[in-house]
Amino acid sequence: MISDIDGRADTAWFAERFERLAANVESFIRGKSDVVRMALVCMMAEGHLLIDDVPGVGKTSLAKAIAQSIKGSMRRIQFTPDLLPSDVTGVLLFDAGRREFVFHEGAVFANIVLGDEINRASPKTQSALLEVMAERQVTVDSQPYAVPRPFIVIATQNPVEHGGTYDLPEAQLDRFMMRTKIGYPDHDAEVEVIVNGARGRTSDEVGPVMDTEELARMTRMVTGVHIAPAIASYIVTISDATRRMDDVLLGVSPRGSLALAQASQAHAISRGRGFITPDDVKIMAPYVLSHRTILRPEATLRRLTPEKVIAEVLQSVYVPTQRTG
Repeated sequence: MISDIDGRADTAWFAERFERLAANVESFIRGKSDVVRMALVCMMAEGHLLIDDVPGVGKTSLAKAIAQSIKGSMRRIQFTPDLLPSDVTGVLLFDAGRREFVFHEGAVFANIVLGDEINRASPKTQSALLEVMAERQVTVDSQPYAVPRPFIVIATQNPVEHGGTYDLPEAQLDRFMMRTKIGYPDHDAEVEVIVNGARGRTSDEVGPVMDTEELARMTRMVTGVHIAPAIASYIVTISDATRRMDDVLLGVSPRGSLALAQASQAHAISRGRGFITPDDVKIMAPYVLSHRTILRPEATLRRLTPEKVIAEVLQSVYVPTQRTG
Protein backbone atom coordinates (compact mmCIF):
# COMPACT_ATOMS: atom_id res chain seq x y z
CA MET A 1 0.00 0.00 0.00
CA ILE A 2 1.08 3.59 -0.58
CA SER A 3 1.40 6.11 2.21
CA ASP A 4 -2.04 7.65 1.59
CA ILE A 5 -3.60 4.64 3.29
CA ASP A 6 -2.09 4.31 6.73
CA GLY A 7 -4.42 2.04 8.65
CA ARG A 8 -8.06 2.27 9.62
CA ALA A 9 -8.02 6.01 10.32
CA ASP A 10 -7.45 6.89 6.67
CA THR A 11 -9.99 4.42 5.31
CA ALA A 12 -12.52 5.67 7.87
CA TRP A 13 -11.85 9.27 6.79
CA PHE A 14 -12.36 8.29 3.15
CA ALA A 15 -15.63 6.47 3.91
CA GLU A 16 -16.93 9.45 5.91
CA ARG A 17 -16.17 11.90 3.13
CA PHE A 18 -17.68 9.55 0.57
CA GLU A 19 -20.91 9.28 2.56
CA ARG A 20 -21.09 13.05 2.94
CA LEU A 21 -20.69 13.50 -0.80
CA ALA A 22 -23.31 10.83 -1.56
CA ALA A 23 -25.80 12.43 0.83
CA ASN A 24 -25.29 15.80 -0.85
CA VAL A 25 -26.05 14.42 -4.31
CA GLU A 26 -28.98 12.36 -2.99
CA SER A 27 -30.50 15.50 -1.49
CA PHE A 28 -31.51 16.33 -5.06
CA ILE A 29 -31.46 12.95 -6.87
CA ARG A 30 -34.09 11.12 -4.85
CA GLY A 31 -34.65 7.38 -4.72
CA LYS A 32 -31.54 6.43 -6.67
CA SER A 33 -28.98 5.73 -3.96
CA ASP A 34 -27.29 2.82 -5.77
CA VAL A 35 -26.94 4.85 -8.97
CA VAL A 36 -25.46 7.82 -7.11
CA ARG A 37 -22.98 5.67 -5.22
CA MET A 38 -21.80 3.83 -8.29
CA ALA A 39 -21.29 7.16 -10.06
CA LEU A 40 -19.23 8.44 -7.13
CA VAL A 41 -17.17 5.25 -7.03
CA CYS A 42 -16.29 5.93 -10.67
CA MET A 43 -15.27 9.49 -9.84
CA MET A 44 -13.11 8.38 -6.91
CA ALA A 45 -11.25 6.02 -9.24
CA GLU A 46 -10.76 9.07 -11.51
CA GLY A 47 -12.61 7.24 -14.22
CA HIS A 48 -15.04 8.59 -16.78
CA LEU A 49 -18.75 7.86 -16.42
CA LEU A 50 -21.37 7.25 -19.13
CA ILE A 51 -25.01 7.63 -18.06
CA ASP A 52 -27.20 5.86 -20.59
CA ASP A 53 -31.00 6.07 -20.42
CA VAL A 54 -34.14 7.44 -22.02
CA PRO A 55 -34.81 11.20 -21.94
CA GLY A 56 -36.37 12.75 -18.87
CA VAL A 57 -35.15 10.46 -16.08
CA GLY A 58 -32.55 12.87 -14.68
CA LYS A 59 -29.30 11.96 -16.44
CA THR A 60 -28.13 15.55 -16.78
CA SER A 61 -29.36 16.46 -13.29
CA LEU A 62 -27.31 13.64 -11.79
CA ALA A 63 -24.22 14.71 -13.72
CA LYS A 64 -24.64 18.36 -12.68
CA ALA A 65 -25.32 17.47 -9.04
CA ILE A 66 -22.10 15.44 -8.89
CA ALA A 67 -20.09 18.15 -10.61
CA GLN A 68 -21.43 20.90 -8.37
CA SER A 69 -20.66 18.89 -5.24
CA ILE A 70 -16.98 19.38 -6.06
CA LYS A 71 -15.57 22.88 -5.64
CA GLY A 72 -13.67 22.88 -8.89
CA SER A 73 -13.93 24.06 -12.46
CA MET A 74 -16.81 22.65 -14.47
CA ARG A 75 -17.74 23.00 -18.12
CA ARG A 76 -20.69 21.64 -19.99
CA ILE A 77 -20.62 20.58 -23.64
CA GLN A 78 -23.99 20.28 -25.34
CA PHE A 79 -23.26 17.78 -28.08
CA THR A 80 -25.09 18.58 -31.32
CA PRO A 81 -24.59 17.47 -34.94
CA ASP A 82 -22.85 20.76 -35.82
CA LEU A 83 -20.37 20.67 -32.93
CA LEU A 84 -16.76 20.72 -34.18
CA PRO A 85 -13.76 18.85 -32.70
CA SER A 86 -12.03 22.19 -32.10
CA ASP A 87 -14.97 23.27 -29.92
CA VAL A 88 -14.07 20.35 -27.66
CA THR A 89 -10.28 20.40 -27.62
CA GLY A 90 -9.34 23.99 -28.49
CA VAL A 91 -7.81 25.82 -31.44
CA LEU A 92 -4.78 27.91 -32.39
CA LEU A 93 -5.67 31.47 -33.43
CA PHE A 94 -3.36 34.18 -34.68
CA ASP A 95 -2.89 37.06 -32.22
CA ALA A 96 -2.10 40.18 -34.28
CA GLY A 97 -0.82 42.08 -31.25
CA ARG A 98 1.64 39.37 -30.24
CA ARG A 99 2.24 38.37 -33.87
CA GLU A 100 2.02 34.70 -33.04
CA PHE A 101 -0.47 31.86 -32.81
CA VAL A 102 -2.06 31.48 -29.37
CA PHE A 103 -3.85 28.38 -28.10
CA HIS A 104 -7.44 28.96 -26.99
CA GLU A 105 -8.64 26.22 -24.67
CA GLY A 106 -11.66 24.12 -25.58
CA ALA A 107 -14.39 22.94 -23.26
CA VAL A 108 -12.41 19.96 -21.96
CA PHE A 109 -10.13 22.20 -19.88
CA ALA A 110 -11.91 21.73 -16.56
CA ASN A 111 -11.93 19.36 -13.60
CA ILE A 112 -15.40 18.10 -14.42
CA VAL A 113 -16.60 18.02 -18.03
CA LEU A 114 -20.30 17.38 -18.59
CA GLY A 115 -20.90 15.94 -22.02
CA ASP A 116 -24.65 16.18 -22.52
CA GLU A 117 -26.22 13.82 -25.10
CA ILE A 118 -22.80 12.84 -26.37
CA ASN A 119 -24.18 10.53 -29.05
CA ARG A 120 -25.93 13.38 -30.87
CA ALA A 121 -22.58 14.63 -32.19
CA SER A 122 -20.90 13.16 -35.25
CA PRO A 123 -18.39 10.32 -34.76
CA LYS A 124 -15.59 12.72 -35.77
CA THR A 125 -16.44 15.10 -32.93
CA GLN A 126 -16.91 12.23 -30.47
CA SER A 127 -13.44 11.01 -31.38
CA ALA A 128 -11.98 14.34 -30.29
CA LEU A 129 -12.37 13.05 -26.73
CA LEU A 130 -10.29 9.91 -27.22
CA GLU A 131 -6.88 11.37 -26.41
CA VAL A 132 -7.93 13.55 -23.51
CA MET A 133 -9.95 10.77 -21.84
CA ALA A 134 -7.05 8.33 -22.05
CA GLU A 135 -4.03 10.61 -21.53
CA ARG A 136 -5.53 13.73 -19.96
CA GLN A 137 -4.04 15.99 -22.60
CA VAL A 138 -4.95 17.28 -26.04
CA THR A 139 -2.58 17.68 -28.97
CA VAL A 140 -3.11 20.64 -31.29
CA ASP A 141 -0.66 21.27 -34.15
CA SER A 142 1.71 18.66 -32.64
CA GLN A 143 1.81 20.51 -29.30
CA PRO A 144 0.41 18.72 -26.20
CA TYR A 145 -1.64 20.68 -23.66
CA ALA A 146 -2.40 19.10 -20.28
CA VAL A 147 -5.87 19.44 -18.75
CA PRO A 148 -6.37 20.14 -15.01
CA ARG A 149 -6.26 17.29 -12.52
CA PRO A 150 -8.40 15.69 -11.35
CA PHE A 151 -10.07 15.37 -14.74
CA ILE A 152 -13.33 13.49 -15.11
CA VAL A 153 -15.79 13.27 -17.99
CA ILE A 154 -19.42 12.61 -17.07
CA ALA A 155 -21.36 12.02 -20.27
CA THR A 156 -25.02 11.29 -20.94
CA GLN A 157 -26.51 9.58 -23.95
CA ASN A 158 -29.92 8.55 -25.21
CA PRO A 159 -30.57 5.02 -26.51
CA VAL A 160 -29.49 4.60 -30.13
CA GLU A 161 -33.06 3.84 -31.14
CA HIS A 162 -33.91 7.51 -30.63
CA GLY A 163 -33.76 9.81 -33.64
CA GLY A 164 -30.66 11.91 -34.27
CA THR A 165 -28.24 9.66 -32.37
CA TYR A 166 -25.01 7.94 -33.42
CA ASP A 167 -23.39 4.82 -32.02
CA LEU A 168 -20.36 5.63 -29.88
CA PRO A 169 -17.18 4.12 -31.38
CA GLU A 170 -15.93 1.05 -29.50
CA ALA A 171 -12.65 2.87 -28.79
CA GLN A 172 -14.54 5.66 -27.04
CA LEU A 173 -16.78 3.30 -25.08
CA ASP A 174 -13.62 1.67 -23.78
CA ARG A 175 -12.47 5.04 -22.40
CA PHE A 176 -15.44 5.17 -20.04
CA MET A 177 -14.60 3.31 -16.87
CA MET A 178 -18.26 2.71 -16.05
CA ARG A 179 -21.69 2.91 -17.60
CA THR A 180 -24.83 3.15 -15.54
CA LYS A 181 -28.55 3.65 -16.06
CA ILE A 182 -30.90 5.65 -13.88
CA GLY A 183 -34.29 4.13 -14.63
CA TYR A 184 -37.68 5.50 -13.71
CA PRO A 185 -38.13 6.62 -10.09
CA ASP A 186 -40.51 4.89 -7.73
CA HIS A 187 -43.85 6.53 -6.91
CA ASP A 188 -42.74 8.50 -3.83
CA ALA A 189 -39.54 9.72 -5.47
CA GLU A 190 -41.43 10.91 -8.55
CA VAL A 191 -43.89 12.77 -6.34
CA GLU A 192 -40.95 14.55 -4.71
CA VAL A 193 -39.55 15.39 -8.16
CA ILE A 194 -42.86 17.05 -9.04
CA VAL A 195 -43.00 18.98 -5.77
CA ASN A 196 -39.40 20.21 -6.13
CA GLY A 197 -39.99 21.14 -9.76
CA ALA A 198 -43.14 23.06 -8.89
CA ARG A 199 -41.15 25.01 -6.30
CA GLY A 200 -38.56 25.88 -8.92
CA ARG A 201 -35.78 23.84 -7.31
CA THR A 202 -33.04 22.80 -9.75
CA SER A 203 -29.70 20.99 -9.58
CA ASP A 204 -28.02 24.43 -9.60
CA GLU A 205 -28.90 24.66 -5.90
CA VAL A 206 -26.63 21.74 -5.02
CA GLY A 207 -23.59 23.22 -3.29
CA PRO A 208 -20.04 21.85 -2.93
CA VAL A 209 -19.07 19.68 0.03
CA MET A 210 -15.41 19.21 -0.89
CA ASP A 211 -12.75 20.87 -3.01
CA THR A 212 -10.47 19.48 -5.68
CA GLU A 213 -7.60 19.10 -3.21
CA GLU A 214 -9.68 16.70 -1.12
CA LEU A 215 -10.86 14.89 -4.23
CA ALA A 216 -7.27 14.54 -5.44
CA ARG A 217 -6.26 13.07 -2.09
CA MET A 218 -9.12 10.59 -2.26
CA THR A 219 -8.22 9.50 -5.78
CA ARG A 220 -4.63 8.91 -4.63
CA MET A 221 -5.89 6.83 -1.72
CA VAL A 222 -7.86 4.64 -4.11
CA THR A 223 -4.63 3.63 -5.87
CA GLY A 224 -3.27 2.46 -2.50
CA VAL A 225 -6.00 -0.12 -1.91
CA HIS A 226 -4.39 -3.56 -1.82
CA ILE A 227 -5.03 -6.05 -4.64
CA ALA A 228 -4.00 -9.60 -3.75
CA PRO A 229 -2.52 -11.68 -6.60
CA ALA A 230 -5.50 -14.04 -6.40
CA ILE A 231 -7.89 -11.11 -6.93
CA ALA A 232 -5.87 -9.79 -9.88
CA SER A 233 -5.98 -13.27 -11.42
CA TYR A 234 -9.74 -13.42 -10.79
CA ILE A 235 -10.26 -10.15 -12.68
CA VAL A 236 -8.18 -11.29 -15.65
CA THR A 237 -10.01 -14.63 -15.77
CA ILE A 238 -13.36 -12.83 -15.93
CA SER A 239 -12.18 -10.62 -18.79
CA ASP A 240 -10.67 -13.54 -20.66
CA ALA A 241 -13.90 -15.51 -20.35
CA THR A 242 -15.78 -12.80 -22.28
CA ARG A 243 -13.29 -13.15 -25.17
CA ARG A 244 -13.95 -16.89 -25.50
CA MET A 245 -17.74 -16.85 -25.67
CA ASP A 246 -19.34 -17.76 -29.01
CA ASP A 247 -21.94 -15.00 -28.73
CA VAL A 248 -19.34 -12.28 -28.16
CA LEU A 249 -17.82 -10.45 -31.12
CA LEU A 250 -15.49 -8.28 -29.06
CA GLY A 251 -14.60 -9.16 -25.49
CA VAL A 252 -13.21 -7.08 -22.65
CA SER A 253 -9.85 -5.45 -23.39
CA PRO A 254 -6.88 -5.26 -20.99
CA ARG A 255 -7.96 -1.65 -20.37
CA GLY A 256 -11.26 -3.09 -19.17
CA SER A 257 -9.46 -5.43 -16.75
CA LEU A 258 -7.54 -2.48 -15.32
CA ALA A 259 -10.74 -0.44 -15.06
CA LEU A 260 -12.42 -3.26 -13.12
CA ALA A 261 -9.49 -3.40 -10.72
CA GLN A 262 -9.55 0.38 -10.18
CA ALA A 263 -13.31 0.51 -9.72
CA SER A 264 -13.09 -2.37 -7.23
CA GLN A 265 -10.42 -0.45 -5.31
CA ALA A 266 -12.69 2.59 -5.09
CA HIS A 267 -15.67 0.47 -4.02
CA ALA A 268 -13.64 -1.25 -1.30
CA ILE A 269 -12.35 1.94 0.30
CA SER A 270 -15.79 3.58 0.05
CA ARG A 271 -16.84 0.79 2.42
CA GLY A 272 -13.94 1.53 4.76
CA ARG A 273 -11.61 -1.26 3.65
CA GLY A 274 -8.04 -1.04 2.43
CA PHE A 275 -8.20 -4.23 0.37
CA ILE A 276 -10.38 -5.74 -2.38
CA THR A 277 -12.59 -8.79 -1.88
CA PRO A 278 -14.20 -10.92 -4.62
CA ASP A 279 -17.53 -9.29 -3.74
CA ASP A 280 -16.15 -5.88 -4.74
CA VAL A 281 -15.26 -7.31 -8.15
CA LYS A 282 -18.67 -8.96 -8.56
CA ILE A 283 -20.52 -5.76 -7.68
CA MET A 284 -18.49 -3.59 -10.06
CA ALA A 285 -18.22 -6.00 -13.01
CA PRO A 286 -21.64 -5.25 -14.61
CA TYR A 287 -20.96 -1.49 -14.51
CA VAL A 288 -17.42 -1.78 -15.88
CA LEU A 289 -17.61 -4.65 -18.36
CA SER A 290 -21.07 -4.61 -19.96
CA HIS A 291 -20.44 -1.69 -22.34
CA ARG A 292 -17.11 -3.26 -23.33
CA THR A 293 -18.74 -6.54 -24.39
CA ILE A 294 -19.88 -6.35 -28.01
CA LEU A 295 -22.26 -9.13 -29.06
CA ARG A 296 -22.64 -10.79 -32.44
CA PRO A 297 -25.74 -9.68 -34.39
CA GLU A 298 -27.37 -13.10 -34.13
CA ALA A 299 -26.99 -13.01 -30.34
CA THR A 300 -28.68 -9.62 -30.22
CA LEU A 301 -31.55 -10.99 -32.31
CA ARG A 302 -32.02 -13.65 -29.63
CA ARG A 303 -32.40 -10.79 -27.13
CA LEU A 304 -29.15 -11.62 -25.41
CA THR A 305 -27.65 -8.61 -23.66
CA PRO A 306 -24.12 -7.81 -22.47
CA GLU A 307 -25.46 -7.69 -18.92
CA LYS A 308 -26.66 -11.29 -19.23
CA VAL A 309 -23.28 -12.33 -20.63
CA ILE A 310 -21.42 -10.76 -17.70
CA ALA A 311 -23.82 -12.40 -15.23
CA GLU A 312 -23.16 -15.77 -16.87
CA VAL A 313 -19.41 -15.22 -16.73
CA LEU A 314 -19.51 -14.30 -13.04
CA GLN A 315 -21.40 -17.50 -12.29
CA SER A 316 -18.98 -19.68 -14.23
CA VAL A 317 -15.62 -18.29 -13.09
CA TYR A 318 -14.02 -19.76 -9.97
CA VAL A 319 -14.07 -17.34 -7.03
CA PRO A 320 -10.87 -17.21 -4.95
CA THR A 321 -11.48 -18.17 -1.33
CA GLN A 322 -8.07 -17.52 0.21
CA ARG A 323 -7.48 -14.50 2.42
CA THR A 324 -7.49 -11.42 0.17
CA GLY A 325 -6.55 -8.74 2.70
